[in-house]
Amino acid sequence: MRIGITCYPTYGGSGAVATELGLELARRGHEVHFIAYASPFRLRGFAERVTFHEVVMSDYPLFEHSPYALALAVKQHEVALREELELMHAHYAIPHAATAWLAKQMLKKQRDLKVVTTLHGTDITLVGQDPSYFTITKFSIEESDAVTAVSAYLRDETYRAFGCVDCDLQVIPNFVSLAEYHPPNGGSCRSALGPRDHRILVHVSNFRPVKRIGDVIRVFAGVRQTMPATLILVGDGPDRDAAEQQADRLNLRHDVRFLGKVDQVAEVLRGSDLFLLPSATESFGLAALEAMACGVPVIATAVGGLPEVVQDGETGVLAPLGDVDAMVASATAILGDPQRHARMRAAAASRAQAFSTERIVPQYEALYESVLRAT
Repeated sequence: MRIGITCYPTYGGSGAVATELGLELARRGHEVHFIAYASPFRLRGFAERVTFHEVVMSDYPLFEHSPYALALAVKQHEVALREELELMHAHYAIPHAATAWLAKQMLKKQRDLKVVTTLHGTDITLVGQDPSYFTITKFSIEESDAVTAVSAYLRDETYRAFGCVDCDLQVIPNFVSLAEYHPPNGGSCRSALGPRDHRILVHVSNFRPVKRIGDVIRVFAGVRQTMPATLILVGDGPDRDAAEQQADRLNLRHDVRFLGKVDQVAEVLRGSDLFLLPSATESFGLAALEAMACGVPVIATAVGGLPEVVQDGETGVLAPLGDVDAMVASATAILGDPQRHARMRAAAASRAQAFSTERIVPQYEALYESVLRAT
């Protein structure tokens, strides 16, 4: 198949999943064309049967804000025409699904370009429900040839918020490459993360308010009162400065490390003991899945799609939103019981196998084939 993929190229779950999907499809023999304003952050170096097409926006004085959506639609049409694409896969509804539909209309005299849309979370729970975007989000979903959601929670939330009575939303969960994300099988970078006698806690995100970085710091502060520990924070975003100031106020400066954006996150995870994800909401929880694949138990909030990933009491613990005390108690109980910690490590790695690339990507291939067969 010849497939176009449009996603946000910056750090975030939707871009990560879209890129890993494209790379795996290329390994399976499909021709993949990424279309975005920058190269996706997980698209590293040359990959056979993978091409990146940059969307260049015009800096015309009349435009107070450059119309990226129109430039994207033009580029999607251009690539689809030149490369004879059969299908455009839009990750995140706005604007990618809308522009893919527009590209489809511009191309319809030549052939029928199929559009598959994958909903990732805030495109439905936040952006899409804003009055400025509600109508076009609903339209884009209903006009797509197929629509997937990364969790049952997100599927149900889409039906609730938008109706979409004519839509058949298929749940295809996020996935993880077990070749890259796996438990330690020898050495790890653990000695570089913190002192030998410290427990290593880790958090990975884009440091946005929904991730509740303040709760991450507070949970760690509670754990630090009972045992030697180091907190590793991976990523960057608008809440990083506030988190650094909070760590200073709590006298944790020497035990909290801000690594910023890291390409090889799996190596950091393999050197960790516990993953913290106290988010306000998660449509799926890709970061939690990647941690579990590395054999790291997860302390998370019982929100959104997280209960579909983290098995409470087995691969980690789910706590009520904002209940820092409960998360501290769970974290210290797990870290203070070596046998329980070892069981959870093994269970986490085993659970991640249900979301392996080998199990999930064929579901997308089957969907593509079904869409292309439809008249």
